[in-house]
Amino acid sequence: MRGLSLIEHEHPREPHWYLPFLGVVVEQQGRGIGSVLLEAVLARCDADGLPAYLEATCEDNRRLYERHGFAVRQQLALPEGPPLWAMWREPRQARP
Repeated sequence: MRGLSLIEHEHPREPHWYLPFLGVVVEQQGRGIGSVLLEAVLARCDADGLPAYLEATCEDNRRLYERHGFAVRQQLALPEGPPLWAMWREPRQARP
């Protein structure tokens, strides 16, 4: 519960889309499915003109999110667990 409390305490207060979960079955990972799912949600964020926020739970996920325009805001040290990276992405302008 202390970990969840820390995550909530550090959660941004400004308007944004919160992307709490993205998952792909292990056997299907590495095929671009996660990117396709993420791009669909980020298109909505961009259309709404809102930034997106998430917590990456491992370095592979952090790199995936960075490829999609997220930047690490801070690393969160859970009391008993792996590090999390709080990540933010500003909306992109819609293409004409």
